[in-house]
Amino acid sequence: MTPRLAGLLAPFAFAFLYTAPAVAREPVSLNATVSAADPRAAAAGQDILRQGGSATDAAIAMMLALNVVEPHNSGIGGGGFLMHHDGETGVLESIDGRETAPAAARPDRFIGADGQPLDFRSAWPGGYSVGVPGNVRLAWEAHRKWGKLSWASLFAPAIRLAEEGFEVRQRLDTAMKAVAPIWADFPEIQKFFWVDGAPAPIGTTLRNPPLAALFRRIAAEGPDAFYKGETARAIAATVTSAPKNPVPMTEADIGAYQVKARKPVCGPYRGYSICGMGPASAGGITVLQILGMVERFPLKQWGKDDPRSWHVIGEAMRLAYADRDKWLGDPEYVSVPIAGLIDPDYLRKRSALIALGRSLNDYRPGTPPGAEARTAAAPQPESGTSHFVAIDRDGDIAAWTSTIESFFGSQLIANGVILNNELTDFSFTPEKNGAPVANRVEPGKRPLSSMSPTIVYDGKGTPVFTIGAAGGRTIIMQVTKAIIAHFDWGLSAQDSIALGLEFFDAKGLVLEKGTALEAMKAPLEAWGHTVTIAPLGLKANAAERGTDGRWQGAADPRSPGVSLQE
Repeated sequence: MTPRLAGLLAPFAFAFLYTAPAVAREPVSLNATVSAADPRAAAAGQDILRQGGSATDAAIAMMLALNVVEPHNSGIGGGGFLMHHDGETGVLESIDGRETAPAAARPDRFIGADGQPLDFRSAWPGGYSVGVPGNVRLAWEAHRKWGKLSWASLFAPAIRLAEEGFEVRQRLDTAMKAVAPIWADFPEIQKFFWVDGAPAPIGTTLRNPPLAALFRRIAAEGPDAFYKGETARAIAATVTSAPKNPVPMTEADIGAYQVKARKPVCGPYRGYSICGMGPASAGGITVLQILGMVERFPLKQWGKDDPRSWHVIGEAMRLAYADRDKWLGDPEYVSVPIAGLIDPDYLRKRSALIALGRSLNDYRPGTPPGAEARTAAAPQPESGTSHFVAIDRDGDIAAWTSTIESFFGSQLIANGVILNNELTDFSFTPEKNGAPVANRVEPGKRPLSSMSPTIVYDGKGTPVFTIGAAGGRTIIMQVTKAIIAHFDWGLSAQDSIALGLEFFDAKGLVLEKGTALEAMKAPLEAWGHTVTIAPLGLKANAAERGTDGRWQGAADPRSPGVSLQE
């Protein structure tokens, strides 16, 4: 581990007790690459790299392009998390651009007239669910720190797509059809995506002139063109007068938004250092917990086709998610026992609950060192997200997960921007058993997220792998599965992503339909698991560093995503 990386991670050293020899290393990458969930966005990032832009410049261009071509998943109406590795200094940093609750939001926001929590579909569309967006300030701060090209130049690909038009493809078609029944109450968003009274069919060219105009203003004036003035007024008015679930949001709410610098959370696995986002992301901690619990098992020896591997991974997953739902939240509002949750002794105790040949069947949260009294609450579903990665010739890495939460967010649109429904990531139940829930709604608070942008370092401190994903609560497991597949089973980044996923629901384990994991059903059931086989909405993007020093991107075959070299 380089001295600079070791210094950055020093606050967490007591938590994972990991050191590696400091050696000189070459910071310059032999090539540049991008990976995104849509080829048009990947092309935008590739173009920026060819102009001499940094990894951050390319990531910003991809985020903006995805806003146009993947409007159901991400954009400037939402927020995200960015992990950045500096190829020259070796310093790893992260920025939290998660949305915040407006001042009018209170813990009982999602409690109905009957005193019971609303169901998700009642809370999702309309004003209740909208948080103050973070992606524009996230992009601005990242560019200020690591950008090379002009701010305005990064908007050119997205402006071109919004003005000249983009073709409707399968993923957008699926999303529009999924929300079509809801849009009867949201005529404004229909205007952008419907043709002749129905969702625009595949092959249709759509345009978004108001979004292009807004991009031009932000490109010329900076983030204040979004967070102040006309756009802030339009967002506030749209939420306040929403056709469903109207609720106050003010220009002051929007203008006050700030991103947060966060310390990455890192821990060891098989001699590597796995680094991810800290809270308000649950990603970094939960990934490390699962890996910490399975590390004592011979997964490499067993291999990917042995049900013992998936039994152990499934048990660790459910124990880690139980901790996630109890202990994690916005660290500025609740005390999050970060060090305790990834403490080696604590993880050994949690791992000791896993037994071969039988299911635990009772997955309760533990009590990590430093934890305060708290209770767990039921999580909410998520779906609309996108991850993208860029690596430049200076060795910089930008790994960014961006989201508006569900398909088309809140279904509200202002100045061509689809507004998120991130507040439904809060717990709908503010208290349980007389104790406050960590992830309850509070003014200015950031809801807990599963987004998990991750960078992996070898024992010399050289970054060798980076990954992130979309798919709500499955994100954490997509990232964890890919790390295990790559470092235990020797699969390429591409094959690690493509490998089937194991997840869980209220009934038990869920194995991804149409994958080799279906063969694990019978043996897992014999060990006491309840197992179902079902499709899972997955979409990951990654890159790996080869032994020759060259980076190779990877994109999920379940999506139209691609990786491109420069």
